[in-house]
Amino acid sequence: MTTTEFTLRAAGPDDIAAVAAVWHAGWPDGHLGHVPEELAQHRHLDDFRRRVPDRLAGTVVATIDDRVVGFVMAHDDEVEQLYVAAEARGRGVADALLRRGQELVSANGFGRAWLAVATGNARARAFYERMGWTDAGPIEYAAQTATGSIAVSCHRYESA
Repeated sequence: MTTTEFTLRAAGPDDIAAVAAVWHAGWPDGHLGHVPEELAQHRHLDDFRRRVPDRLAGTVVATIDDRVVGFVMAHDDEVEQLYVAAEARGRGVADALLRRGQELVSANGFGRAWLAVATGNARARAFYERMGWTDAGPIEYAAQTATGSIAVSCHRYESA
């Protein structure tokens, strides 16, 4: 990447592979060792490619030099996914994507957004707290797989 400026835009069908790649590359950072091994077995690149199309309507991507370097997905009142490629971290991309996720939740008619963070994902939890989100306590989150869902110990974070 040659520039440090990024752009946010609505995701489209041409972004499916790039979003899946960012998601697949970033997922282990916050999840391995913090979720049931059974879930990790479902988190291969094809799983992410399968999941992206149904979520496009609520997805915004961040790009640098026309390359997707992050995304946020919102569904109803949940900021469901937020990922930034390792090489784009520390540039304000995650901050902007989280704010956009909150805007998407608002556009869905909800006042307060929430999200689930794996209990052991200290880096993400610190980020959300720095962004003014509140830890509303532990929850069991139903992580979706191609064959159903798997319960994951998480903390529910709520926007201000």
